[in-house]
Amino acid sequence: MRVIARHAAFAALGLMLGAAGPADSPVNVPEPEGLYTGPPKGYTPATLKGATVIDLKGLEKLLPEGPVLIDVVLADRRPEGLPAERPWLPTHRSLPGAVWMPGAGGAPLAPEKEEAFLRRVAELTGGDRAKPVVTFCRPECWGSWNAGKRLVAAGYSRVHWFPPGVEGWQDDHDTAVAKPDPAWTHADSARAPQR
Repeated sequence: MRVIARHAAFAALGLMLGAAGPADSPVNVPEPEGLYTGPPKGYTPATLKGATVIDLKGLEKLLPEGPVLIDVVLADRRPEGLPAERPWLPTHRSLPGAVWMPGAGGAPLAPEKEEAFLRRVAELTGGDRAKPVVTFCRPECWGSWNAGKRLVAAGYSRVHWFPPGVEGWQDDHDTAVAKPDPAWTHADSARAPQR
């Protein structure tokens, strides 16, 4: 009897895991009230209240309007154990013209980092909260969802979230090498303790 119960439990677990697989039907993830503070990679909601969720065709249609493209993909970290004398030159590729603010979709962000993010977006939009802004990172990444949520909360009326991210773009288009936005990285260095 115990063996049958164990097999039934494994079968149920297999069905649950199978149902959650990306090849099967999408997982219904409820939209959090505030920013998402869990693991940065995982299934995301299909919605973002106050924003427009767009796919590749939606992004292509929006591009002639000159939206501000905000890439929040985390920067690669130097591999553990790589000797200091060995060069390590990671390259990040993004949508052409995107502004890369690594980690700007993290939650929680220190208040000065959140302020720096909003200040930088205000600069990029020329203070126009009706200018279209697109947030993205990688598929199944909460960072771009959080970045969009921050902008909606700050009063931006044309926020677009592009869940397919860089990979969704590069399926049909070329990417460009992106460097971290100097104003964003300056916010990090200004916050670092002086030695």
